[in-house]
Amino acid sequence: MRRPQLDVQLKTPDQIEKMRAAGLVVARALRRMREAVAPGVSTADLDAIAEATIREAGATPSFKGYHGYPASICSSVNEQVVHAIPSSRQVLNDGDLISIDCGAVLNGWHGDAAITVGVGEVDPALLKMAAVAEDAMWAGIAAAARGAASGKGRLTDISHAVENAVRKGGRYGIVDGYGGHGIGTEMHQDPHVLNHGRPGKGPRLVPGLALAIEPMITMGSPRTVELADGWTVVTRDRSMAVHVEHTMALLDDGVWVLTAEDGGRARLGGLVTSRQPAESPAV
Repeated sequence: MRRPQLDVQLKTPDQIEKMRAAGLVVARALRRMREAVAPGVSTADLDAIAEATIREAGATPSFKGYHGYPASICSSVNEQVVHAIPSSRQVLNDGDLISIDCGAVLNGWHGDAAITVGVGEVDPALLKMAAVAEDAMWAGIAAAARGAASGKGRLTDISHAVENAVRKGGRYGIVDGYGGHGIGTEMHQDPHVLNHGRPGKGPRLVPGLALAIEPMITMGSPRTVELADGWTVVTRDRSMAVHVEHTMALLDDGVWVLTAEDGGRARLGGLVTSRQPAESPAV
């Protein structure tokens, strides 16, 4: 079933269950990579961990081969915002920040999530920026859940909640042009979800809507440039950047954060659907 105007794919509860399975594969891969991050580890090492984890689950890396992308993750270090290609030459150093974006497709359904991790001893100001981005992502997800529950929510309520949380957190740049997206039988679907904007606009927030919510913020300018490899996006002023993301879906009785091991319950409490067990699954 698809909504008019934008090509928005609404999912049945059973289809969302299938997306949850893909989301848990992504969650497992990200957890293993988080545990492996350390000085001296290369981004190619992390990519190998992701691909092995995804394939052992019977899934396929969503990113590998997507429009020619050569790897299973995006591994963006320091001023790299998003889409950086893993490399054996990109070795992590003490004090770095790395944003790891990972996707998997299982039985035709996609999961997509990103984390930002500090390497060794990291400047507390950078860790705070990462925490602000994380809080903003959860604020956006909570806004989606409340908007769907009220029957009055619109897409840009998410954008507005993300922006407000970032602004309250400090003086950060909200990256221009990039944001979240619909997700389902394709990794990227309508609608595009900006990380800033006025509330009350865009498609209604209704059960069956699945979105990837992904704030990207910087210590400086929100402007970016793409490098000559055709993929890596960096801050124009070379300020440090962070990127976090979860895939979520709206159901009749709440939200399900499909790429969070606990379904989002620790951060969202009663906003989470009853389809998420009280005990998190072993992943």
